Amino acid sequence: MTREEALELMKSKLKNKNLQKHTMATEACMRALAKHFGEDEELWGLTGLLHDVDYEQTAKDAEKHGLVGAEMLDEMGVDKRIVHAVKAHAGHVEAESLMDKALFAIDPLTGLIVAAALMHPTKKLADVDTQFVLNRFKEKSFAKGANRENIQTCEGIGLELDEFITVCLNAMQEISDELGL
Repeated sequence: MTREEALELMKSKLKNKNLQKHTMATEACMRALAKHFGEDEELWGLTGLLHDVDYEQTAKDAEKHGLVGAEMLDEMGVDKRIVHAVKAHAGHVEAESLMDKALFAIDPLTGLIVAAALMHPTKKLADVDTQFVLNRFKEKSFAKGANRENIQTCEGIGLELDEFITVCLNAMQEISDELGL
């Protein structure tokens, strides 16, 4: 599957613009981490772009999130590693590969970074730095939906929290126009 095909599929399944932006932010972070680790940037990017492809379809049955998307992608002949990562990010199977683990940690981090940017006086990603995000991370009442425990699993891929945030923040800043931030 090409990026264009994945983008078209994602947009056909996710009508909510914020969900679309979330998957694009996840894609950017996944690509940046793949580059950092010397992994396949295209594979990792597609994984980020497609990880929530079933989100709206399973909104009323959260237990199926990840399973429906994985089945859809599998039927389309998408790489089995992407299918596994989609299931793993939703907790249906063990996150085994470096890519699986990265996606699991990135998914909530993108929301935390967006929330931090929106509370910044300028509301611009360009003006947010790692320390600003770290400060928000420590505020338990801030962006409660951004699961801190999941984000901290970045240590399982060999990155300290500040380094992980820096890589993802920089990646999201590079696509800030697409994200509207």
